[in-house]
Amino acid sequence: MNSEKVISGFFIILALTLNFGFVYGDLSRIEFHSVYELVAAITVNFIATIMKLGDKTQTGSVLLATSFVADLQLIAAAIFWGVINMTSVMTPELFTTVVSLAVGAVVANVISVTLFVGETLLLKR
Repeated sequence: MNSEKVISGFFIILALTLNFGFVYGDLSRIEFHSVYELVAAITVNFIATIMKLGDKTQTGSVLLATSFVADLQLIAAAIFWGVINMTSVMTPELFTTVVSLAVGAVVANVISVTLFVGETLLLKR
């Protein structure tokens, strides 16, 4: 068993599940979406991105690109949430933008997990 692949896979899948956990729930109820879960998703996505930096394969390049997209989407969501909280009152209409950006990160993370699993299945023992 390759411990590096296990740890990398752990963080890639954890990034997806944390991100999905943040976006799951009714958009009209802001309390269903925890700021702490968004921070955890951003942190784990950064760790997954750092772990993908050393991979020199073509698949590794695409995995890194999906991580950059997810990081960018999640950072934009956090910045938007912070700016709105500092300047006005968060409404469900404004919060939809936060969740929409996080959903974009979910899509990038799904692509990343799919590529990771596909690469793992193609490896010969």
